[in-house]
Amino acid sequence: MRLALFQPDIPQNTGTLIRLGACLGVPIDIIEPCGFILDDRRLRRSAMDYAAQAELVRHVNWAAFQASRHGRTVLVETDQGAPYTDFVFRPGDTLLLGRETAGTPPEVAAACTDRVFIPMRSGVRSLNLAVAASMVLGEALRQTSGFPEPDPAHRDPDRSALPRIDG
Repeated sequence: MRLALFQPDIPQNTGTLIRLGACLGVPIDIIEPCGFILDDRRLRRSAMDYAAQAELVRHVNWAAFQASRHGRTVLVETDQGAPYTDFVFRPGDTLLLGRETAGTPPEVAAACTDRVFIPMRSGVRSLNLAVAASMVLGEALRQTSGFPEPDPAHRDPDRSALPRIDG
């Protein structure tokens, strides 16, 4: 499973997704050009110190990304395709997210294998890119048993002592 960002515009979203990839062991592809200079200073606050732990691949353009891909490219859209919870993900999928300000151009969308969307209430436009990516990636990892194994050293020994909340 991979997460790909097509020409991202907002460094905070990119940094947040780099952090997400580092925490979940999911490689991040950044398809340039970005709407900002891709450097440590712009990503530091949202990526924190996780950037060094992330598997990050930069592609100079869409063609370079396509040449590197194997498996399906699943476009995360605002309103087209299948609801992401109904889609059957595969371990080799790459989830592609478009620019925050413009989405993906028609030729990029047409090159994707599949499209999914997050069902939302009528009258609203979209979710924040990092939130949407987290939701879809979480479902994809759940379906493919792709979440990393928890580190026993980080388990709370008193967790079993917590009261159970039903309902």
